[in-house]
Amino acid sequence: MGKKLLMKGNEAAGEAAITAGCRHFFGYPITPQSELPAYLSRKFPKIGGVFLQSESEIAAINMVYGAAAAGVRVLTSSSSPGISLKQEGISYLAGAELPCVIINVVRGGPGLGTIQPSQADYFQATKGGGHGDFRNIVLAPSTVQEIVDMVRLAFDLADKYRNPALVMLDGVLGQMMEAVEFGEYQPATPEKPWAANGCKGREPNLVTSIHIQSEDLEKHNLHLQKKYAQIVENEQRAELYHTEGAEILVVAYGSAARIAKTAVREAREKGIPVGMLRPISLYPFPEKYFHQVKGIKAIVVVEMSAGQMIEDVRLSVRDRVPVELISRMGGMMPSIHEILTGIEKLWNNTREKEGLKSESCL
Repeated sequence: MGKKLLMKGNEAAGEAAITAGCRHFFGYPITPQSELPAYLSRKFPKIGGVFLQSESEIAAINMVYGAAAAGVRVLTSSSSPGISLKQEGISYLAGAELPCVIINVVRGGPGLGTIQPSQADYFQATKGGGHGDFRNIVLAPSTVQEIVDMVRLAFDLADKYRNPALVMLDGVLGQMMEAVEFGEYQPATPEKPWAANGCKGREPNLVTSIHIQSEDLEKHNLHLQKKYAQIVENEQRAELYHTEGAEILVVAYGSAARIAKTAVREAREKGIPVGMLRPISLYPFPEKYFHQVKGIKAIVVVEMSAGQMIEDVRLSVRDRVPVELISRMGGMMPSIHEILTGIEKLWNNTREKEGLKSESCL
């Protein structure tokens, strides 16, 4: 058993980046993620790292491009409006196949919105966000320990696939404190013969996302799509909770999943056969895990948004079962009672269709 530390989520993310071998950070403060750059601003000078508070989010993401092109592990972080400003640079990074890690501590929107927690950046994170046919690897922790684990994993996956990797938290996870342990970890740091880090007796490397000739750009896009297919095949991740014998399935991620898990336990105590599927990778979406859960008659999706992940859930089940939504927006979080009531209603509706109204849910 390793030594446990009580850490805030944002600071744990910074320490995880350090243990992953990252020594370069470029970013700009914004609530509710500002503790992360503040933590690294204190730590990096002591270990030979480079911390730079840029003049803007746009400047920060282009500094990330430069550091990634030189072959080093590099991190940036922000919250929703700041991530929006970075989108052009993220598209450039994906087009140039540059590995980097981006942390988004999501707050309510649209616009400046609120500093309270949200999951309304799901489309932005998983569907590209910027221009062009590109994808980010997207991971969604639900505990501070998972923040540590997934920041490290994000660096490894970014290097493995030469692709931006985004870790998507929310204001609750960024601000909450939990016990974490860092344990033994060896960063997977492959050779980067493509990097622009000095010729050293070889031909110069060119790192770019521009391909003027349409035939060349199509060839590059086909290469990227093949890579994304490999990511979909190899990197789906999810947690299955009480799914054995379940007839109702709750799907939730991040902070919402913590609340939903308690509602599932209480529903089980009432005799309702309910389980939960928690997506950990949002891209690739863990579609294959839905096929592992047998006997499901209905699904309820819990989100801190108007309903975005629900589209991927419906695509995964191909309309085989009804899919309902429980959502809160604008920085509000669903309660255990709201989720439990939704589970009971869905269970009763399912039983009524079968002519077997459940007495336990009355």
